Amino acid sequence: MVFEQLYSVAFLKRKPWFAFVLGASYSMVGIAIALFTFPKDPALMAVALISILLLPSLAKLTASEERDACAPLGHRLGRMLKSTFKLTKPAIAIYLFAFAGIFMVFAFFSLALPQFASSVLFRQQLAVLTGQAFTPGLFLELLRNNLLVLVLCFVISLIAGNGSILFITWNASVWGTLFGMFAKTAATQIQGSPFILFLLILISVIPHTVLEMLSYVLSTISGTLLSGGLVTLPIGSERFGRLMRRAVIILVAAGVVLLLGALVETYVLDNFTTYAKIIALSFPG
Repeated sequence: MVFEQLYSVAFLKRKPWFAFVLGASYSMVGIAIALFTFPKDPALMAVALISILLLPSLAKLTASEERDACAPLGHRLGRMLKSTFKLTKPAIAIYLFAFAGIFMVFAFFSLALPQFASSVLFRQQLAVLTGQAFTPGLFLELLRNNLLVLVLCFVISLIAGNGSILFITWNASVWGTLFGMFAKTAATQIQGSPFILFLLILISVIPHTVLEMLSYVLSTISGTLLSGGLVTLPIGSERFGRLMRRAVIILVAAGVVLLLGALVETYVLDNFTTYAKIIALSFPG
């Protein structure tokens, strides 16, 4: 594309908030194109198009990260951790801001469109409600479901580089759509403002949503680094060894963050009464 030629990787790392603009802009473009080309069921095509639009920018970021990952690590664990996460911090911020941009666009359309229109436009995202999502469950069940996504993000990144952006985009679209729909449906029951209810939902879910997405992003970065190293560096070389150690550290961190996210989500589902009441109002009768 032409658009990503207008800014450098250095600019994106200095101003990671710009990824929010990219995520939101590409989401509006992707949804518009999907509506035009697949008007009867645009949801999955929109997710695919948004992912494709983001790939060139992420590819530029990955190339930069791979070069930096070969730098000396040090021998002490503390220094290795500090060095690794200093390197990874810009990429984490870029992924999270892109996720937030996609999330907010899907949430806005879910809130602003009439019920019928949003139900048709986001049919696939709303279909998640027929499964186990957003149903209070055991900690181990939440952990198992989230661990599956984490593993898929790592494996797809290992095989196809930045391909797991598809999972990140899908999760952003699902969470944005469902939270918006919950708020809008609950608002009709109490004659309240859907935007205020959405804000209350957001306050309730931000802690575990950010932790879950952070774990997926770390897993994606780990797989992408390792994928690039396997292609560009001689296996067994010192540079490959440094990159490999960094990838392992990031993947272990992803697992720790995922565990913490499942704990927080379990606590929220069991204790946040405002969130529970809004969800209950979303399913009248």
